[in-house]
Amino acid sequence: MTVEPGAPLWEVFVRSRRGLAHQHVGSLHAADAALALSHARDLFTRRGEGVSIWVVPAAAIHASDPDAKGPNFDPADDKVYRHPTFYQVPEDLQL
Repeated sequence: MTVEPGAPLWEVFVRSRRGLAHQHVGSLHAADAALALSHARDLFTRRGEGVSIWVVPAAAIHASDPDAKGPNFDPADDKVYRHPTFYQVPEDLQL
């Protein structure tokens, strides 16, 4: 497998069995999506461990800012409907 200089970076996700989520398994450089998929199959599923492969251009991934962790992930205490504290749990229900 040869890589052209300046080939875009692709992120590879593999689903190991039906019903499971795709997991990020690595990155590779390829000229286009078809070549990225072919290379991903050769590199990350050599032993038949995958049933589905996704390749995504790394440039298309947008991530949250780690410095904005508070506003993005703090609980929303002012939205009581998100917390099941006001539901009545039947006494005979075993938790």
